[in-house]
Amino acid sequence: MAKDKLAFIDEDVANLKEQGLFINIRTIESAQGAWIVVDGKRVLDFCSNNYLGLANHPRMREAAKKAIDEFGVGPAAVRTIAGTLSLHHELERRLAAFKGVEDALYVQSGLCANQAAIPPLVGREDVVFSDRLNHASIIDGCRLSRAKIVVYEHCDVADAERVIKENLPNYRRGLLVTDGVFSMDGDVAPLDKLYEVAERYGVMTMVDDAHGEGVLGKGGRGIVDHFGLHGKFDVEMGTLSKAFGVVGGVLAGKRKIVDYLRQKARPFLFSSAVPAADTAACLAAVDILESSTELVDRLWENADYFKAEMKRLGFDTGNSMTPITPVMLGEAPLAKEFSRKLFDEGLFAMAIGFPTVPRGLARIRVMISASHSKQDLDQGLEAFAKVGKELGVV
Repeated sequence: MAKDKLAFIDEDVANLKEQGLFINIRTIESAQGAWIVVDGKRVLDFCSNNYLGLANHPRMREAAKKAIDEFGVGPAAVRTIAGTLSLHHELERRLAAFKGVEDALYVQSGLCANQAAIPPLVGREDVVFSDRLNHASIIDGCRLSRAKIVVYEHCDVADAERVIKENLPNYRRGLLVTDGVFSMDGDVAPLDKLYEVAERYGVMTMVDDAHGEGVLGKGGRGIVDHFGLHGKFDVEMGTLSKAFGVVGGVLAGKRKIVDYLRQKARPFLFSSAVPAADTAACLAAVDILESSTELVDRLWENADYFKAEMKRLGFDTGNSMTPITPVMLGEAPLAKEFSRKLFDEGLFAMAIGFPTVPRGLARIRVMISASHSKQDLDQGLEAFAKVGKELGVV
């Protein structure tokens, strides 16, 4: 009898469960907001990326409905054949203006954006200098490029200069790429210092601003605005699925580069365009952000309050400099148990473990939103305090 060719799956799944790393996917049964329905239970949401509460904003919904009436539900083609709508052009113009860059390219997701940008810029004869804690989509984009990947220590400018100096002479050209805000720890890359090093050696620069757009900079214009680097960084990658509350990715920066990506970026060339409804909703998000800083201001007020109270309770919230608040617990089984008990208390906050974060650094990652009231935050803090005492964390 032939050997069971799928036996490896059973073995691997059993190992994941034994180590507390098996992912149990919960089901959302309502629109996103401060409170949502998860697996039939109404709970306080502390883990969605809905930073500004736009995912269910009335203006966003209305824009999407109107776009469906005008353009239908599907694009029916890739952008380069018959899928580019007037809405796509309008959003690209508006995003470029919002971010203070020459041009922007709208693609299907943030993950697609990293895979779209990196391979056209570097290849087999080139080298990428990548922060050790860069997001998986950056790592995948680098691997797809087939360029040599050289890792520098996390947010370590001196180490970045060291690896550039040692390796760049052996390659045709180089690209330095970093997350702006690191999604698991909430810390911020020293972008100004990294730019200085890259310029000194003639290395191209790219920043993944997925967790910075709508959060950092004036009115949420992102990390490049935060550091005053307009017109200097070569490529800014962003996502419209977090603070903007919809879906899609954006590559923004120098027109020469963005035009080049329109010719070479494979996700743009070979996958259908983003539907009109999503595109129109993204435009509505830009309108909202340009009209007022109220939501961004409220997000930071909520985040500062929550972090201060968590520290007062005795929790380790790492080195976060943004509304991302990692509640460090160490081992994955403890983080899973903590998350389950929080859910029993009416608080939805998922555990994060390996391979998303290194072994031994499992956590509950709290994502504070502008949509949370002070009462919501206090209720969440009460749940954390109760579970933390039950499990001996505080």
